[in-house]
Amino acid sequence: MSETEVAASGSRHEKFKRLVEAAQRHPPTATAIAHPCDEVSLESAVEAARLKLITPILVGPESKIREVAAANDLDISAFEIVDAAHSHDSAAKAVALVRAGRADALMKGSLHTDELMAAVVARETGLRTARRISHSFIMDVPGYESALIISDAAVNIAPTLEDKIHIVQNAIDLGHAMGISEVRVAILSAMETVNPKVPSTIEAAALCKMADRGQITGGVLDGPLALDNAISPEAAAIKKIASPVAGRANALIVPDLEAGNMLAKSLSFLAGADAAGIVLGARVPIILTSRADAQLTRLASCAVAVLVAASRRAKADSAIV
Repeated sequence: MSETEVAASGSRHEKFKRLVEAAQRHPPTATAIAHPCDEVSLESAVEAARLKLITPILVGPESKIREVAAANDLDISAFEIVDAAHSHDSAAKAVALVRAGRADALMKGSLHTDELMAAVVARETGLRTARRISHSFIMDVPGYESALIISDAAVNIAPTLEDKIHIVQNAIDLGHAMGISEVRVAILSAMETVNPKVPSTIEAAALCKMADRGQITGGVLDGPLALDNAISPEAAAIKKIASPVAGRANALIVPDLEAGNMLAKSLSFLAGADAAGIVLGARVPIILTSRADAQLTRLASCAVAVLVAASRRAKADSAIV
């Protein structure tokens, strides 16, 4: 996809177009791509490099990578290739590049997500930090005023309250990296009142109080909120919910993976939304894409990783000063 094609598709996907344009204002991010051994993953690397989003380092069986490139007329002559024996070895070597400081982002190729994440979370050789690792979808929902962050719908199956502290903070930091000046976080449940019989409502109330006490920073939280109260001003008004978040949320924290997965997929398949994806909480942003993703969605995922990496560099530089 050329820059012209990205711009043209932006008329239908304006929020993703803006993310790509914002990322292009930063230098390309060195990105280790684990096992790009099929047409989709290798083409994504080529296109992201062409748009000056990333500088790819291809990690996988070199002969297979070159075979795929030749079969699909993809020019990879400018890219470094790190040879690996198989997909598990590709994941390990891609993570090692990050640990060595040679890559500022990690990208999933044609291996299974579990293979890549196993290398990421390995205690001695992985990319763990003090933060809990979590996934965020960035949804471009037609008709909604801003990009919508949904977390966590892919990594934490049944997060505890302690896990949710990290999930919320990761989402807030992501929002700021994307240029959102006020991250308005709705902690979702099935209702907007605290009910002792519904644990997610109690956890939502606790998270909001933690934000009041400075244990979660950088965002405005409200919850529990039902989905309609979180994103519809009319629904919030009917329920007489007055808050800076109700009806205007740009980040949605779901009770568990099942709820998040169903929410994200319903927006995609019933509302025509696109969903970029990124994993946060590791040493570097991790780009997770699906073979079914449209190319612009893949580019948006790369763009978000570039913005997160740039935000981290800026924070590191300011800490030194």
